[in-house]
Amino acid sequence: MVPSTETPSAPGDTPALSRALRRPGTLTLASIACLVGLAWIYLGVMVGAAGRAAGAYGPGMGLFDLIMAGRLDAAGRTVVDVLCRPAFAGMGEPFGLPTGVGDLALVFLMWSAMAVAMMLPTAGPMVLTYAEIAEVAAAKRERVVSPLVLAAGYLAAWLGFAVAATALQWGLIRLALLDRGLVAASPLFSGAIFIGAGAYQFSGLKHACVTVCQRPFPYLFAHWSAEPRAVLRQGLAQGLYCLGCCWAMMLTMFAVGVMNVVWMAGLGAVMAVEKTTRTVRFGHAVGVILITIGAAFVVSSVVEHWPTHRP
Repeated sequence: MVPSTETPSAPGDTPALSRALRRPGTLTLASIACLVGLAWIYLGVMVGAAGRAAGAYGPGMGLFDLIMAGRLDAAGRTVVDVLCRPAFAGMGEPFGLPTGVGDLALVFLMWSAMAVAMMLPTAGPMVLTYAEIAEVAAAKRERVVSPLVLAAGYLAAWLGFAVAATALQWGLIRLALLDRGLVAASPLFSGAIFIGAGAYQFSGLKHACVTVCQRPFPYLFAHWSAEPRAVLRQGLAQGLYCLGCCWAMMLTMFAVGVMNVVWMAGLGAVMAVEKTTRTVRFGHAVGVILITIGAAFVVSSVVEHWPTHRP
């Protein structure tokens, strides 16, 4: 056997990339970042020019009308047009009732992309916590399962939500509660959604679920396993707790516009902060804000239908 002429590298000489790849938490977070990026890209591709003002797609989207009307070069206008003006090719002008498996699959992919873009980033603390426990176990020469398996279970729960949201969107369109821009057709309906989401912020179920989301270590440590199936179930359980924490806020997208990227990003940020802030005050403050917005919608509906002339 010919001895190697290469000098072994000292631990400090190990390339940064090699060290990163040896850390499962780093690799998993990088994978999550890629998935989230792809989800936003997919939403950007789906959100194409529809020939209508961006403001027609929900509150806040009018901002892009101002941008388009300002000093923006052709490339900038194209980017804004692609990212912020929703349309489904083949589902109406620009939207319509899904009539076939292909249409429903498209809606499911939309909600799946939204779930990945908005919710997968909030799984970061859970994944890091699991990776830290896994590194300690690996240091003791115990068998560990990749954090990617945990993330897959978490994502499976939200894909289930995407199925339910697809069915709900189909039903709301049939009931004429969503217009052709996938925005709530009635301020009263929008108000009911916001008030319901705000009230849920004060419920015991919400508190129980958000507590697990904010403190993943006790759950993961108590249910630690070196079996892939068990870790997948742990991720699924964490996803269900997250779903129990955030489903009501996710449904507010029906009130402000399903493809309203302004609210999509804003709600994603709020849910991320709520899951990393170990206090109930933030969640209660969000609940008050949601109820206030809902009340404003209801008042606007009452004023709109208030008789202007009395006999």
